[in-house]
Amino acid sequence: MHPYIQYVNPHLGKLLKDLKMDKQFIRGEGCYLYDNQGNQYLDCVASYGALPFGSNPKEIWDCIHNFYQTKEPNFIQPSALNAAGELAKKLIEITHEKLQYVTFTNSGAESVEVAIKLCRSSTSRIGILSTKNSFHGKTLGALSATGKNSYQQAFGAPINGFNYVKYGDLDSLEHELENNPAYYAAFIIEPIQGEGGIVEPPKNYLKKAKELCSKYRVLFILDEIQTGLGRTGTLFAYEEENVYPDVILLAKALGGGIVPIGACISTAEVYNEEFAIQHSSTFAGNSFACRVGLKVLEILTRNNQEITETIKKNGKILKNNLLTLKDRYPKIIKSIRGRGLMLGIEFGIDRNTFPGSFLGIMAEQDLLTPVVSSYLLNNEKLRVAPTLNGNHVIRIEPPLNITENQCLAAIQGIEKMLEVLNEGNTAKFLSYLIDTDSNKQYNKFVHKHESRVFSSGSDDEGRFAFLIHPVDLKNYCEFDESLYIFNENELHQLTSSWTNMVEPFAVSQTKIISASGKEAFGEFIAIPKTAEQLINMPKDQVLNELKTAINLGKKRGAKIIGLGAYTSVVSMGGLYLKDSDVPLTTGNSYTVVSAADAILYSMEKLEILPEYATAGIVGATGSIGKGITKLISQSVSRLILIGNPKNKQSSLKRLYNIAGEIYKYLATLINEDFEFTPGSIGYKLLKMNNLPNWDAHQKEFVEFSKSFEMKDSPIIVTTSINEMLPLADVIISATNNIDKLITPGNLKYGAIICDMSRPGNVSEEVQQLRPDVLVIDGGVIEVPGLPSLGWNFGFEKGLAYACMAETMMLALEHHYTHTSIGSSGVSLDSILFTRDLAKKHGFKLANLRSFDRPLSNERWETVLNTRSQKIG
Repeated sequence: MHPYIQYVNPHLGKLLKDLKMDKQFIRGEGCYLYDNQGNQYLDCVASYGALPFGSNPKEIWDCIHNFYQTKEPNFIQPSALNAAGELAKKLIEITHEKLQYVTFTNSGAESVEVAIKLCRSSTSRIGILSTKNSFHGKTLGALSATGKNSYQQAFGAPINGFNYVKYGDLDSLEHELENNPAYYAAFIIEPIQGEGGIVEPPKNYLKKAKELCSKYRVLFILDEIQTGLGRTGTLFAYEEENVYPDVILLAKALGGGIVPIGACISTAEVYNEEFAIQHSSTFAGNSFACRVGLKVLEILTRNNQEITETIKKNGKILKNNLLTLKDRYPKIIKSIRGRGLMLGIEFGIDRNTFPGSFLGIMAEQDLLTPVVSSYLLNNEKLRVAPTLNGNHVIRIEPPLNITENQCLAAIQGIEKMLEVLNEGNTAKFLSYLIDTDSNKQYNKFVHKHESRVFSSGSDDEGRFAFLIHPVDLKNYCEFDESLYIFNENELHQLTSSWTNMVEPFAVSQTKIISASGKEAFGEFIAIPKTAEQLINMPKDQVLNELKTAINLGKKRGAKIIGLGAYTSVVSMGGLYLKDSDVPLTTGNSYTVVSAADAILYSMEKLEILPEYATAGIVGATGSIGKGITKLISQSVSRLILIGNPKNKQSSLKRLYNIAGEIYKYLATLINEDFEFTPGSIGYKLLKMNNLPNWDAHQKEFVEFSKSFEMKDSPIIVTTSINEMLPLADVIISATNNIDKLITPGNLKYGAIICDMSRPGNVSEEVQQLRPDVLVIDGGVIEVPGLPSLGWNFGFEKGLAYACMAETMMLALEHHYTHTSIGSSGVSLDSILFTRDLAKKHGFKLANLRSFDRPLSNERWETVLNTRSQKIG
């Protein structure tokens, strides 16, 4: 691991590594950077404007060498600082005649901090007014002035006294000043919002804002930390409107790309004795940085500010070419922003641009611009960067001395990127992130997913959401079909790079119309983590991921939320999420019903009588396995309850408890004179004198279950799957295990397997090598009216998993309470309740499936013929 990632910032380092932006630059010359592999990159970030002349400008280094030669002392506070005085005089000469005093700092954020202190001390007021979506730095005061809550929350910001108005809106500014007289010390604003997305205010906004501030006796601070010193085509951005501030802030370019230095320049009216005496800094105003600052100003003002004309010219070349690209790719580029060499490309992509594509999802979650930046870095060797607040914008901020040819090279790289992005082919666009064949042929990709939007119905309409996730890697392809071109290893690499970035998202919508005429609107919320990833994630991390998805569903109007696949497993059947302030269901009760229906149907078709059949339940301690066991216990001849061999003692204890519950349940049926079929477990119990009474304590039934020799026991308890599974005529697998537990070698001749697990526990070899065995997928339901669910779950239109169907039924019924939560939540009562709801609303078992595909007539015939030959 690189020392930066290991010791400095592992979280940012991981993101950079995932996006292949963790380049190790070992040399920089002018507008170019060179990595340790010898690659050359055109730098159009210029450290967010802090490299005015690119990397390692000779004139700045000559200045530094001269500083060393002269032996001028550096840190000599307190004294009359020669270099600081000379630089301050020069700054005042080139700004505005009203500005008279300079306080030096070590950074842009520190310049903001100084301005806040200066204005508060000058006015004896506490309030600082800023704009929404602004950026002024990340120290506590500067962060409080930054109008972005997501930056502030974790740090106790904003501190007292800070407020925000809409950028570029004079009415909101005047309203705030008028309604809070004598409160605000200053209004701080960027002439162009940099991190906000290269946002320019309306013409004459700065001038009129200054007039309003003067009217209400509020000081006007211009943050020119990024825009100042030539960046916009004039020495200072405020020159465009011929307005001067009470305080102007500088940094970044002032250090010539070599040293950190900033400045807070103010009028005589603002500067005051209390501030002058109380404020000081050990490092600010040091001779070394100030000599560099003087050289920077000399270069910028040389030949009557000749460089600003070059900036204007090259800025126009860049912007005009970008506008041409906007016209060529209107569905990709929304706008071109900024002026001079401070430009931004705003992307207009959303999920409707590329339906059924992860590119659209990334754009929706503000992840596309980092990916675009990474694409340009890796494929076009062009270095750009997203803006931090304006998450749909990438900035183009090259060094001020970029040449015309370099500008055209940058445009060429951007154009090549747009050509690929415009195809909407996720696989092709992101292929650079993985180790794949560079000559792989990507066919033109057509998005087949339809964009479906349902109008919200009346209050009588049920509302639900259902959490889904890719059970395995191939499920990513079912959502974004361009990914089918990748093999499993390539898919693993690709999804590993983005799953830590992409948050849960609403993937599709549907409307369900019940057989009774009731309606429900629902959305599917996708969590971009496979079953394996969810299982291996730390508990707190996975629960936070699920809570984010639940909150999204609730925010979008869901009144009950279903937990699909491993979202139920990792949350202990929803128990860890019960405090989510919205009712939840695992859907396991109706899953049990559907599995039992599928098993009984298959047994009938294959002419297997339940009362002569042994049923093996793999994963019998889980809520689904336990529920199915109870439901079929009154019909079959024997049960084999199979637990986890990795936790043998605890598994056996739980299995005996389940066996005791089943005996107690059957004893209750005996007491109610239930008519058992001869041969069934219940019929056998009728003949036993030692069966406890139905109202006996559970412990007595547990002891009863332990009293049998295994060969005589109606309910066998075991953790030996390979030893006991060959005794079962019918097998139900309902585990949380992602392994293939059921193989051709551990099956009885003519067995029926109902695989409820996702991923499935049955090896595909069973299909190939055991023509006598029928494998069915459990829990696939036909939804009334066969509605589209909005995306590809691997089923035909109108089919859904039983857990989804339960969520839909509960919404149709307006049954907004926790249902099927935890092991105890899947009771006989809840199972029978969902069975009744299914009948009422028209949900029924779909045509059987096997290995995620419709069970063909040919397979039925193969099994029937093979079995008949054996019998014959």
